[in-house]
Amino acid sequence: MKALQLVLLSLVCTVALNSCNSEKPKAVTEKRAYNDYYTGSNLNRVAFPIGGIGAGMFCLEGTGAISHMSVRNHPEIFNEPCMFAAISLKGVKNGAKILEGQVPDWKKFGAPNAGYGSSGASWGLPRFENAKFLARFPFSYINLDDKDLPLEVQLTGWSPFIPTDADNSSLPAGAIEYSFKNTGNSELEAVFSYNSINFMKQKSIPKTGTVEEKSYIPGKTSIKPVTNGFVLSQEGTKFAPEDQGDFAIFTDEPKTVVDYCWFRGGWFDGMTTTWNNILKGETKSHPPIDAGASGASLYVQFSLKPGETKKIRLMMAWYVPNTNMKFGEDSKETDKELCAESDCSCKLPFHKPWYSGKFANIGEVANYWITNYKDLLGKSELFKNAFYASTLPPEVLEAVAANLTILKSPTVLRQPDGKLWSWEGSGDNFGCCQGSCTHVWNYAQAVSHLFPKLERTLRETEFFPSQDKFGHQTFRSALPIRPVATTFYAAADGQLGGIMKMYRDWRISGNNEWLKKMYPKVTESMDYCIVTWDPRSTGTLEEPHHNTYDIEFWGPDGMCTSFYLGALKAISEMGRFLGDDVQKYQALYEKGRKTMETDLFDGEYFVQQIKWKGLNAPDPVEASKGSYNSNYSSEEAQTLLQKEGPKYQYGKGCLSDGVLGSWMGDVCGLKNIIDSAKVASHLASVYKYNFKKDLKDHANPQRPSYALGNEGGLLLCTWPKGGNLSLPFVYSNEVWTGIEYQAASHLMFLGQVEKGLDIVRACRDRYDGRVRNPFDEYECGHWYARAMSSYAMLQGLTGVRYDAVDHVMYIDSRIGDFTSFLSTETGFGNVGLKNGEPFFNAVYGELNIQKFIVSGKEMNSK
Repeated sequence: MKALQLVLLSLVCTVALNSCNSEKPKAVTEKRAYNDYYTGSNLNRVAFPIGGIGAGMFCLEGTGAISHMSVRNHPEIFNEPCMFAAISLKGVKNGAKILEGQVPDWKKFGAPNAGYGSSGASWGLPRFENAKFLARFPFSYINLDDKDLPLEVQLTGWSPFIPTDADNSSLPAGAIEYSFKNTGNSELEAVFSYNSINFMKQKSIPKTGTVEEKSYIPGKTSIKPVTNGFVLSQEGTKFAPEDQGDFAIFTDEPKTVVDYCWFRGGWFDGMTTTWNNILKGETKSHPPIDAGASGASLYVQFSLKPGETKKIRLMMAWYVPNTNMKFGEDSKETDKELCAESDCSCKLPFHKPWYSGKFANIGEVANYWITNYKDLLGKSELFKNAFYASTLPPEVLEAVAANLTILKSPTVLRQPDGKLWSWEGSGDNFGCCQGSCTHVWNYAQAVSHLFPKLERTLRETEFFPSQDKFGHQTFRSALPIRPVATTFYAAADGQLGGIMKMYRDWRISGNNEWLKKMYPKVTESMDYCIVTWDPRSTGTLEEPHHNTYDIEFWGPDGMCTSFYLGALKAISEMGRFLGDDVQKYQALYEKGRKTMETDLFDGEYFVQQIKWKGLNAPDPVEASKGSYNSNYSSEEAQTLLQKEGPKYQYGKGCLSDGVLGSWMGDVCGLKNIIDSAKVASHLASVYKYNFKKDLKDHANPQRPSYALGNEGGLLLCTWPKGGNLSLPFVYSNEVWTGIEYQAASHLMFLGQVEKGLDIVRACRDRYDGRVRNPFDEYECGHWYARAMSSYAMLQGLTGVRYDAVDHVMYIDSRIGDFTSFLSTETGFGNVGLKNGEPFFNAVYGELNIQKFIVSGKEMNSK
């Protein structure tokens, strides 16, 4: 009997064990829905940028914490100052808590200063049990709850973002609205507080070399008054004027009480006494002192009856008017046309932010912010509501909106004259790869639609101060924007893409006078490209041509030749409109198209013909001298050259960017640059060979952290038919930010929607908040500009394009009836098809539509 009992017990245990093994925890089996809330482990890395275009930012984390404080005209990715909101409920047990969710586990060991116990952080103070985060750009919403408190709490973080209104979208300001609802049965007496150290305090050492570190005295720090709040401040000095900076924190509550100076003492005295005040539900008023205050707090008392709600608007604004940033070698040309006399920024010794030309001090910024708050809120909500009224797939909306945060990040700067200038991305403490790099910004499609006037300043910079009298463009513009020396290679894809973008921006704006002004410089650029890279007039790029992979392709290739064909077609269209003779451009286009479709198409996808002999360029050994790209000094490099040709090519590979110029043509309104059937075949091959749903067996000796292990992604290049070079182009084994969206949207343009969505899902699954920030797709730095290629998916799925020259709305849907967002030069709204009939509903501004063309069929506007 005992033996039978043991057998039965064993069977029960086995069944129970199998049951446990077969039912994984919910957190493992459930996948987060796209464009939905972030909860649990998906909150780990959420950090949502709040700020203005070119004005700097801070991030609101998924828990409600403030981090990435980058308001000094450069990124400070790991700057998480001790600043926090708190609530105190009188008479409620455990009624005092920071208005944040739980601290993510990674910070406890992996954050800066963790090895010293994270001294100075607020992480050890009580906070809410649960948080969930929802992004509705430019707004972010956080819901907090805790069993100890009879409260529903919601945070709304935002900053102005109004398409077509670049200036109000560039304010150095942001806000967090705190909403409290009494869910209990008794009236609540509460105190809200916001508390911060003076994180504007700097100890910078001037880079001028005029002062030794040991003798440098930083500017005075203080905490100053502002109506219903305080200003964290540091003065600049003669040797470091860039240290000057103010950060204001204030409310619109008239009875706000302010403590301008925390307890001054040693160790943790300031934070300890501040928390004691919060714990007791007390408000403390202390007048400003001349210098040395370590922190400040503001308090708002209120009561809530059962079911009643109270909202407190916390506003933030900053003012850091000086920098020590200057990039680019000055040009020796003196042509005033390159830098107009009226362009004050040309003469500045260092960059100054746009807002420093509009506002004189922090007081003016704060006053403008609070005075215009409701108007800017309302207009930003119009944009949000119009954008999210879309019926497009949620993964697409998530990808597009998430990457609009790039425009609020330190990746983007604006000069006092309003011109846009940007990095490629943001390093941890400094911008990465300067100069509004033309070949990177080829991919970025958002600004040209949301802020067309701002985008046109990039063209004006490229074709004037960044282009010399021979037509050579420096693909990295100087800062401050001014004539720059053209001593480095021109970038073929960047310069040719600029000609295509000229066409796009003209059709978006409908500004014929602007086209007339720009066209002579565009022809100068086009002629330079022909002479430099196609001197034998083959219609392809034969000579070595620099490109976005930071190397030179030798011989004709599908990627850059497709740009060449697109530029030839674009200039032909622009020239024809202006009455210019474009016969030579048209003839080259026809010749090049034929060559590309025959000689560069292997029957399945487009390839490169590596060529390094019989060119105008010197041999690769000589050409590599002085370049960081292709050194051939070693014996093994010389042997490899003789065997395979120049290093860093792709030859017979299937390149994800292999018909990039054709994609640019689609987004610019230049259709069928290359035979669409062959382009579709190439894209199908990219999906077939380069898209991997699992990378654990993929070898990447380059930069692996963009995608690795069991994550999915789109590889830049593969060699499915052999011919893999010993040293293919650098980055070839990587999954690159922005390329995925470019390929996905191009697949959508050609009707291969599900394949495109597969790629988008793989990307957004990597950026789901667990390991990476969903609002920071990185490559050469955080908030990498190329990820704004995601905006092209709106056009790829719907075929929607408004032509302001002809006043025509084009629609060519790949998904049947739909509603989508559209932004133009003069306004934004919703566009779509209902029962096959086109419509446009203006939400902001207006649009002159004289006719619709739906899938090639003309329809009158209604």
